[in-house]
Amino acid sequence: MTHAAAVRRAPVVAAAVVTLAASTTLANRVLPGWAYPLCGLVAAVVLVALARAAGCTWGDLGLRHLRRPALTGLAGAALVAVVFGVALAVPALRTVYQDGRVGDPDFGQLLWLTCGRILFGTVLIEEVAFRGVLPALFGASDERWRWRPILAAAALFGLWHALPALAIGRNAAVHAVFGSTPAVVLQVLAMAAAGAAGIFLHWWRHTGRGVLASVIVHFTTNAGGLTLAVLVR
Repeated sequence: MTHAAAVRRAPVVAAAVVTLAASTTLANRVLPGWAYPLCGLVAAVVLVALARAAGCTWGDLGLRHLRRPALTGLAGAALVAVVFGVALAVPALRTVYQDGRVGDPDFGQLLWLTCGRILFGTVLIEEVAFRGVLPALFGASDERWRWRPILAAAALFGLWHALPALAIGRNAAVHAVFGSTPAVVLQVLAMAAAGAAGIFLHWWRHTGRGVLASVIVHFTTNAGGLTLAVLVR
């Protein structure tokens, strides 16, 4: 992206960041639980509208194709399932899924958490924003891997997790390793890990030439992790 193009898109980037900041604040601190996925869905629509107004194509946003992204995403989901299977088979690894944030949901609540909150309130908004809209606004392209826009989007993805990272110490494995670590340091580490995960997820989006690929991998990881946490509690 040229300097002139970056300057022209700066107000749109600022508007996108403000939209995301408002969304995460509303979802995590203001709105009732039932509105969490609705907030994510509305924010995703607003972000796509902003990017389209700035001249981004559907291809730039990773929203043009379905078949290749779907197949790539399913391959990633299968890989995630293998990792989960190994974790279940090795007793020492099961502490990763012992998380105090999970509670004791029944089947209906688990279905709501995975297909409601996680799918629309977490995965959809995060993939549209951080693997679609923001990389496109920063100048990412499916033609070749460009580190600068991908790292910029990943850094914002880490910042996006500032509020959720406050509760990371309630995970048994995290507490066992970092139990004496100050909360603010643990929060920063969790945000850095989220940023690294953002790069990983963008690789799936880039390989699949579409956000649907990273959506499937992200959903499998989050929903599968929650389901396992419920099963091993």
